[in-house]
Amino acid sequence: MAFSDEPNGAQTPEGQHLSEHGPTEHSHPGPASEEPVREAAPGVVLTDADPYGGYQQADYHPDQPGNAITLTPAERPASGSGGGRPPDPPKPPDPPSEPDEEDGMARMSFLEHLEELRSRLIWATAGIGVAFIVCLIFSDELWNVVFQPAGAALRSLGVNPPTLKLISPTDAFQIMWMKVPILFAVFLSSPWVLYQVWAFISPGLYKNERRYAVPFVISSAGLFILGGLFAYFIAFRYGLEFLLGLGIGKGVDPSVNMNDYYDLFVDVMLGVGVVFEIPILLFLLTLVRIVSPAFLVRHSRYAILGIVILAAVITPTGDVFNLALFATPMILLFYVGIFAGYLLVLRREKRRFPWGIVLKWAGLVLVILAVIAALVALYYGYHFSPKWPFLVR
Repeated sequence: MAFSDEPNGAQTPEGQHLSEHGPTEHSHPGPASEEPVREAAPGVVLTDADPYGGYQQADYHPDQPGNAITLTPAERPASGSGGGRPPDPPKPPDPPSEPDEEDGMARMSFLEHLEELRSRLIWATAGIGVAFIVCLIFSDELWNVVFQPAGAALRSLGVNPPTLKLISPTDAFQIMWMKVPILFAVFLSSPWVLYQVWAFISPGLYKNERRYAVPFVISSAGLFILGGLFAYFIAFRYGLEFLLGLGIGKGVDPSVNMNDYYDLFVDVMLGVGVVFEIPILLFLLTLVRIVSPAFLVRHSRYAILGIVILAAVITPTGDVFNLALFATPMILLFYVGIFAGYLLVLRREKRRFPWGIVLKWAGLVLVILAVIAALVALYYGYHFSPKWPFLVR
């Protein structure tokens, strides 16, 4: 159905007449089966030429027709309503946004992961190389540091002056100028190496979890160095004295081969340093939701059994004394890792740990233990010493 475009108006087949001043009607309505024609505002022509049943709207001008805009059937006004421009269609709803926690997560293919791993290994090796060059300059001083535990253990057993046996002519060069600088370079470059480890795993973490980069590097490197210090001043020193003293008075001369001594020194230093990373490992497992603090507490007896077995494997000897020196800090560090994971879970759940109450009770317990230790020391004739074991008669 179409409307005519005349200079003074538009005549419809049903007898309606549209003019510039508004619609008029004649006495001949259209068939009842057809839809009523929508009234138009002045200067607007409506047609039903749309083959899909919609209307077309055009600004009417006597000498220049306007551009038609098709209206869908849903936009047509009800029959008998007043003329005028139809309302604008509603805006489509905004698409749902992605979860914020996935923002910034990297998507890499398998080959890209291998390339990233290769790059991080190269940077870590380069850092160790630079540290090795620095340690090589101070090789004599570093060897004196390595020799100190053996010297202290031998002097306590009555061997004076304490010495190490040189069996192979090349041992002195290999150990003093190659192996010792490499060992200290590993400890010196540990913050850089651990940063490369974090940089490799961080693309797989959420954006809000990457803020743990600085605490991870500082705490992991600090624990590794702390483990080396514990091994140097306590575990290796007193473990060596215990082992060398087993043959005293039985016709055995407590002498140590230089090469064997260094191998034992490296095993203890690196082994204890790695063991001290247990809290970091448990924290990372909790961070990626592999384990939970509640799960670790429920299965702590199995973890303690595994720690004792691991300590028996990495302990350079099979005696109970050295086993206890290794297993005890490992068990304590296991519970430190559980506590760190618990703090992470509280942060996720937007809860706070009651530090005030815990510190108050911990201070009270420490005061009670100090009073008991002082009373026992005075009763049995002990006095405090600035050196280990701090309580001597």
